[in-house]
Amino acid sequence: MSLQPHHDGSATYVPEQEPALGQTVPVFVRVPAGADVRQVHLRTTGDGEPRFAEAVVDRTDGGDVWWRADVEVRNPVSNYRFLLAGARGYRWLNAAGLVDHDVPDNGDFKLVSYAPPPAWARDAVIYQIFPDRFARSAAADGRTAPDWAIPCDWDTPVIGRGPETPRQFYGGDLDGVTEHLDHLDRLGVNTVYLTPIFPARSNHRYDAASFDTVDPLLGGDAALARLAEAVHARGWRLLGDITSNHTGDAHEWFTRAVADVHAPERELYYFDAVTGDYESWNGVKSLPKLNWGSAELRRRFATAEDSLLRRWLRPPYALDGWRVDVANMTGRRGADAYTHEVARLLREVVADTRADGLLLAEHGHDHTGDLDRDGWHGTMNYVGFTDPVWSWLRQGDQPVPNFLGTPGGVRRRDAGAVLATMNTYRSLISWRSYVHSWQLLGSHDSARIRTVVGDAARQEVAAGLLATMPGTPVVFAGDELGLTGTNGEGSRTPMPWHRPESWDGRTFDAYRSLLALRRAEPALRHGGLRWVHADPDTLVFLREAPTGAVLVLARRAPGAPLRLAGLPAAENVYGDAPALRPGADGAVTLPADGPTFQVWRLA
Repeated sequence: MSLQPHHDGSATYVPEQEPALGQTVPVFVRVPAGADVRQVHLRTTGDGEPRFAEAVVDRTDGGDVWWRADVEVRNPVSNYRFLLAGARGYRWLNAAGLVDHDVPDNGDFKLVSYAPPPAWARDAVIYQIFPDRFARSAAADGRTAPDWAIPCDWDTPVIGRGPETPRQFYGGDLDGVTEHLDHLDRLGVNTVYLTPIFPARSNHRYDAASFDTVDPLLGGDAALARLAEAVHARGWRLLGDITSNHTGDAHEWFTRAVADVHAPERELYYFDAVTGDYESWNGVKSLPKLNWGSAELRRRFATAEDSLLRRWLRPPYALDGWRVDVANMTGRRGADAYTHEVARLLREVVADTRADGLLLAEHGHDHTGDLDRDGWHGTMNYVGFTDPVWSWLRQGDQPVPNFLGTPGGVRRRDAGAVLATMNTYRSLISWRSYVHSWQLLGSHDSARIRTVVGDAARQEVAAGLLATMPGTPVVFAGDELGLTGTNGEGSRTPMPWHRPESWDGRTFDAYRSLLALRRAEPALRHGGLRWVHADPDTLVFLREAPTGAVLVLARRAPGAPLRLAGLPAAENVYGDAPALRPGADGAVTLPADGPTFQVWRLA
């Protein structure tokens, strides 16, 4: 793969990152020296009608020719692509890359004029905490386990599947999180994301029994206030987790609805008028589904001054936003299609309550139809990052289920298939939605990355991609220590604070160094993405920003040395490879060892 004509939505190619409706925005195409491009036209589809405008040469820099065209932000989401003409004919350049055949508009580049996500989110590095398994404060020892729970010692093995799984109770609490913030500081994160903290009848707490208080088992409202104060004192952010698709069957709304068919809460759910049965998440009767056709639900959940969405965004808790559980199913049921209405409503309420609040959607599969509107700021990018990285670095013969539930679990794929998957999903959303989505190697709903890849060397490659690809990196608590787990429930492993000898020091040092590199290199947080090379065992890409550029090499296995032309000298800033120096033919040589992860800062 050689350097090709390129455009993406980063500031190098689109200097105006927050366009307003009606504004005219310059966009640039970079054409490498020697490429077969003699003329460039811009194609837009304002108000649904295709229009062409001829681009002009703006400048020549290092042999590259930069073409400029102007896009009118005619609609809230304005599509555009480029037609490149050369001696060998015409090609389209859209968000998926170069093609020599006609393609539909859904793969075009996109400018979005809806209010942007909060500025802090572009620099966020998120640490996900499952509260029951993170840490116990001294106060936890004085609490009595609830009737639904199976009390467990901190070293009790996690049951990954079975009726006992949601009932295992380890007693982690929010003061325990506060006491271990120095660990997060050493690691290099700056945002804490808590899975649900409301009272429930399970250890995961996605079956909320109330939204009005923090679970006393976690220390109650006061413990959340203490944690928020400690997090914010470090200049960090704190995110909560809210379930908009369902409540628990012990929730006061639902118990009232069951007790009285005339109760106002009855309309908050889906009850069959004849049988009295109710809709639930995937048929799990402990998780009754919310009916977003109900104005009363919208009021209680979001719009009322004392709504649950608003309350926890205000002091003394001052959450900096919400991750929305099961966002993909929220508002969807048969002919009911309220999903976008809900997303827009929740975003309006979050912004009205605190202007810099984040609203991030859980979506386990194709999220592309739910973004780029005035709703979710981004998504958990399982399908466009987690799954392809897993499939490339998968090791061993033990079956590993993937988050998508695909029969056969995680399959091995070469880098070409990985790159195609990533590009396909990235190309169907705006650059803005892509870089504000969460990139993750696993979560409380998936296997652990160490179990998938098998060893520290391959996990370092995975962590390297997490730290250097566009998007918001998310570290699931314990991955940095090399913890294992074969599925979502099994990965909810208690943090071994009392057994530091069990920590994988190499893995912790790799995560720490990679996250420090991301902080140090603006191109890794704000730069574009230009693929340079892919073979079955190798990925090479550039992250480029107006302030500088870095070159990234990821190898899963040893191979032949790579000779790449068109790159300048470069200093190694991660890994142990030598500096890059162009030879007499103008090419640089990348090392052949592997698994390895290397990063160079270009001169």
